[in-house]
Parts: sequence; structure tokens; C-alpha cells
Amino acid sequence: MNETLKRALSGAVYVVLLLGCISYSREGLAILFGAFLVIGVYEFCKMCGLNYYISIPIAAGSYYYLWNKNSDLNLNTALTTISIVISIKLLLYLFNANKSNFKIYTRYFLLFGYVILPFILTNYVAMGVKGYNPKILISIIVLIWTNDTFAYLVGKNIGKNKLFPSVSPKKTIEGFAGGLVFTIIGGVLLANYYIMASTLFIWIVIAAIVSIFSTLGDLIESKLKRVAGIKDTGNIMPGHGGILDRLDSIIFVIPFINLFYLILYYVS
Repeated sequence: MNETLKRALSGAVYVVLLLGCISYSREGLAILFGAFLVIGVYEFCKMCGLNYYISIPIAAGSYYYLWNKNSDLNLNTALTTISIVISIKLLLYLFNANKSNFKIYTRYFLLFGYVILPFILTNYVAMGVKGYNPKILISIIVLIWTNDTFAYLVGKNIGKNKLFPSVSPKKTIEGFAGGLVFTIIGGVLLANYYIMASTLFIWIVIAAIVSIFSTLGDLIESKLKRVAGIKDTGNIMPGHGGILDRLDSIIFVIPFINLFYLILYYVS
């Protein structure tokens, strides 16, 4: 089987599994992302030199206990805050050309805030005002794919100015701008014709958050892999790499979307 066919088949299986489980039920989402979490933690531990015999049980236990605690507003806020703080630390790491590694205890904090908590918060983001709403998470994923696709197409055709050449030489400022514009257009279309949202502004903001932070998440993952001296975090998906390679954008975006939800709740 040639590489292109393997990549297409594994990608199709991934998409069907992802959208199918999310659409099926809240429990389907929880089980799928719980499995993704275990694999993602293993990949992160191998990439960053952590003990996965300790990390995986902690991750699985945390996920099992917390995945359905979204109604506890204080807990939700605390988990989101921790994840945002870790995300900011990673952003500082991304923009610091002299920073290439973390101390061992910092890597465990990153594991918790960058990998474990976003998988938990994904279950929270999927909850709408009337309970579980798979359209919310599916729309976010579609917006991430939209951003990736149009950033690539625009960058390939008219991109001239490098966005972050030291980490990802192929990304361009023009591609980033194109991804942002088309993702916002996608957010408007999804809000009007798929989600049937009552407030269009919310989904314009979500689309902007998705475009900006999915790009940053991809750059952070690229720097972590570059420092570790690896091309992919794993090989579970032939032609696509590991779980973190596929979900790096999602896990970086989710905490910021959940923060936006919390802000809307507190100010309403």
C-alpha cells in the first residue's frame, strides 16, 4: 500500500471515529477522548522524557473523576485558569528563542495543564444551555480544519512573508491572515445554517479564537518536537503521526474557548 493511500485511509478512519463518537452521545465523546488522552500522555512523556508509568494513571484518574464535572462552576473555573496559565507559559516559551528546555517538575506541570486538562475541558465545551450539544464541538473541529486548509492554500499561492521561520518554515503571514478570514466566514455559516445560533457575535469570536490559537498550538507543538529532535509524536496514524500531531490545535484552543464561555456566563 503506497503512502498516499495509507494516509487517506487512516485520515478517513480518524474523521469517521471522531465525528461518529461525538455525534453518538456525551459518553461516546468521553470514551473517545479518554482513549486519546492516554495515548497523548504516552506520546508527551516519550517526547519530554517523563515517566509514563506515573503519568498515565494520574491522567486516567483525573479524567475519570473530572470529565462530567462541568456544572461545578468553581471547579470549571479553576481547571480552565490552570490550563490558561500553562498555555501562557508555553506561549512565552514559543517566543523565547533562547529557551529550549524545561526542568523536570515544569514538564510535569505542562503535562497536566497542556495535555490532561484540555482533554477534560473538551467535554465541558460540548455542553450547551440545554445539555450535551455535539454540534458545538463538531463546529469547533470544522473551524480548525477550515483554518488549516485555507492557511495552507493561501500561503502556498500568495504567501511571501514567513510567520515563524525558526519553528515552522512553511507558515506565512498571508496564510495566517487567509486562515483567519475564512475561519470567521466558516463561523458565520455554521452559526446560521448548522448551529442555528441566536447570537452570531459569539461564533465570530469563537472562530477568531480558533484561528489564532490553533495556529499558536501548532507552532508550540512544532517547537517541542524540534527541541526533542523528532518529526512526529507517534505513529498510531499512518501518514499522520501521533495523537498529539492530530490534536495539537484542539487541545490548545479548547481552554481559551472555555474561558470565553465562562466570561459570557459571569458577565450575563
